[in-house]
Amino acid sequence: MAMLLASSAWAAPLDRISLDGAWEIRVDPRDADAAKAHPREAVWFPARVPGSVQQDLIAAERAPDPFKGINEAPIQWAGLSGWQYRRVIEVSPEMLARDHLELVFDGLDTFATVSVNGTDLLTTGNAHRRWRVDAKPVLKAGRNELVIAFASPIRTLQPKVLAEANSLPGEYESAFGDEPKGKQTSPYIRKPKYHYGWDWGPRLVATGIWRPARLEAWDNARIDGLRIEQEALNDFEARLVARYRIVADQDGEVRLRTTLTAPNGSSQNVERVARLAAGINDVSVPMTVTAPRRWWPTGYGDQPLYKITGALADADSVNDRVDRTIGLRTVELIRKDGSFGFKVNGVPIFAKGANLIPFDMFPARVGSEQMRQIVESARDANMNMIRVWGGGYYLDDAFYDIADELGMMVWQDFMFGGAVTPPDADFRHDVQIEAEEQVERLQPHPSVIVWAGNNEVLSGWENWSDRKAFKKRVGADEQERIGVGMAVLFDRVLRDAVITRAPGIPYWPGSPSTDYEGPTDTDKDGDRHFWDVWSGSKPVERYLDTCPRFMSEYGFQAMPDMSTIRGFAGKAPLTIDSPVLKAHQKFLAGEGNERLGMYLDQRLRPARDFGDLVYLTQVNQAQAIDMAARHHRACRPVTMGSLYWQLNDTWPAISWASIDYEGQWKLLHHAAKRFFAPQAIVTEHKNGATRVAIVSDATTPVQAEWRIAGFDMAGKSLGTRREAVTLEPLSARDVATIADSDLFSEADATASYAVAELLIDGRSVSRTIVERVLPKDMAYAAPGLSARWQGKQVTITAKALARAVMLDFGDVAAQPSDDGFDLLPGESVTIDIRSEAPAAALRRALTLRTLGPQA
Repeated sequence: MAMLLASSAWAAPLDRISLDGAWEIRVDPRDADAAKAHPREAVWFPARVPGSVQQDLIAAERAPDPFKGINEAPIQWAGLSGWQYRRVIEVSPEMLARDHLELVFDGLDTFATVSVNGTDLLTTGNAHRRWRVDAKPVLKAGRNELVIAFASPIRTLQPKVLAEANSLPGEYESAFGDEPKGKQTSPYIRKPKYHYGWDWGPRLVATGIWRPARLEAWDNARIDGLRIEQEALNDFEARLVARYRIVADQDGEVRLRTTLTAPNGSSQNVERVARLAAGINDVSVPMTVTAPRRWWPTGYGDQPLYKITGALADADSVNDRVDRTIGLRTVELIRKDGSFGFKVNGVPIFAKGANLIPFDMFPARVGSEQMRQIVESARDANMNMIRVWGGGYYLDDAFYDIADELGMMVWQDFMFGGAVTPPDADFRHDVQIEAEEQVERLQPHPSVIVWAGNNEVLSGWENWSDRKAFKKRVGADEQERIGVGMAVLFDRVLRDAVITRAPGIPYWPGSPSTDYEGPTDTDKDGDRHFWDVWSGSKPVERYLDTCPRFMSEYGFQAMPDMSTIRGFAGKAPLTIDSPVLKAHQKFLAGEGNERLGMYLDQRLRPARDFGDLVYLTQVNQAQAIDMAARHHRACRPVTMGSLYWQLNDTWPAISWASIDYEGQWKLLHHAAKRFFAPQAIVTEHKNGATRVAIVSDATTPVQAEWRIAGFDMAGKSLGTRREAVTLEPLSARDVATIADSDLFSEADATASYAVAELLIDGRSVSRTIVERVLPKDMAYAAPGLSARWQGKQVTITAKALARAVMLDFGDVAAQPSDDGFDLLPGESVTIDIRSEAPAAALRRALTLRTLGPQA
């Protein structure tokens, strides 16, 4: 008769003993050069887990904070050195009596050797994987020493890379001389690529135990994984399958108890006795949900969530359990004749959002509050999608929990940032394990609606000049070997991981991509990364030239909030070319501020002071992306998505972000709330006429009115047009093209403007200002702005047209409820200010800025 494993008298519940918290760290004595150069760090000093060597050095004040001033260089030695972590594990005789004592590491970055009591147990080489090793044979009752030695990722790989005649093209060159130009080690390693530096972040090649660690004690069997697959969903029922992976150390039977709890609190239980063989076992438990409630993206419905608990149980206790939270929904990738977009629950959703880069250079210090602030800010700006970019790391479960709760769709890249990948089978096998583990981990989350194989790896291989030169240099045979290796990785290995671990979720080989149907990164097929504007120095009006199928990247830089700048730059006077600002500007290796200046000269007036310069860069950014995003929306259904670059910052920087590192909204993020509004008006002036279009994300018709009126600077009406209109569901529609002569009469182009509005139930829900010349050429009148305070609420009133009004609080961190808005003559708006500063300090700090003359 088979033994019931989980109910054996001597089987105890699985016990997880956290190894997080206080550790010690030192330079590895075997790294003699580093130990000699840094003798103080060659002696054990305090460390924290999860964390990194760099964090511990900063906390101990043994290295300056690289986020402050120009302190990036002094900490570079840490990523070039070997390190050791250690801590004591207390083991009781009762623990030693357990069948299994396993060390589990959710993240080791990257080349690590784990030893217990002097015996090596595990070597690792992938920061994106979880690692598990049996430690019982070397553990003893009492004190046990756990040591983890980390080798420098650069020093480990450099001999191989330097020996290659043609090393693989990477991402961003080091500015610190630790790697020769064209000899990057980053293509060969599985660790967060942004650690090696990017055009928005520093080079901080982190090392350490970067995710939680623990000791697991268990007997007989444990649950190694649980996926919840949705086999069918209709209005009457959802058919689910709970797929368990159970590890057993002997043949026998287990009792599985699966509990499903609905959003209303009702629950159902399914029990099954399963026969196991020693090793890994797959067990399926079908379940049915009657009258299912669907999960919807924000703006389209609610986000009901179901909880599933799986347990290995006996009559008296639970020996192991796992919890999953799921949402019921269907996802379809729209692909026909080049089209690209997403249907959720059968509804074609226009994707409105931005690209997310890592929250911090040091992932271990990112908390759920910081993640929630960014995702809530995206939702509050009427976004419905975030693309998790492929050069970082797979985010913590808490991020996806927040996205599930808020209805934020997630485009999830696999972690390949741009470098050409090694063609060898061992590399692909390592990635296969990584991919299957990560897809399975994220599979329950309804927010994850697509997996993409990489960021710009395939398109770069096809289109970038340095890749073309590399292919020519290595010859046809090597070019084919590397190209085939990438095709196997992105078309088979990663695709299979999604198909088998998250059936029903679309896979897309890369971004941008056409799924191998034709040339990549074009308007006519697949998704697009458009960088003619900014990187290519083209005028922002180039955004209006075409209608891409799905714009998954485009962007424009601006400086962060002044309070953020003062936080890293100090109180000294600043100019656009101050060394500290160049140090926090990574585009063109620090020369990107010249591009800021070029576009300011091209579009806006001269800055009056440094604070005004910060303001003008933010206006330029907001206006550029506003122009592009509205155009994309007006291109529907040809275009089905607009994701600007980028949502957030990974350190305090001058970058493309709409929310800076300290969480301050730039003017762009406030603008996004307007240009991503559920119903919006779009105006584009070109060739002596104004195009007017209206867009709606609603799934039902909306009765509305649009109107447009021309004015001179004194407020005199020049020409008007208004019409009632039905906004069709999920639509964009051109409603008029109006000649300048009809809208502006014979008024000077520099001294007239038009106001276009969309009204629903008599309320203006969307507004744009039409100008016939560039803002720098407009003859704005002095706006005559005034501010009236009541506590932390301020009412701003304009006497004349006030363009892009900014509430600038200087060094004081403050978040207005709206900013960068336009005020018409005689118009007022009341703004709430969120700040830790008292109301009196806010009142003193406020400067009102506009594009027009000073009052």
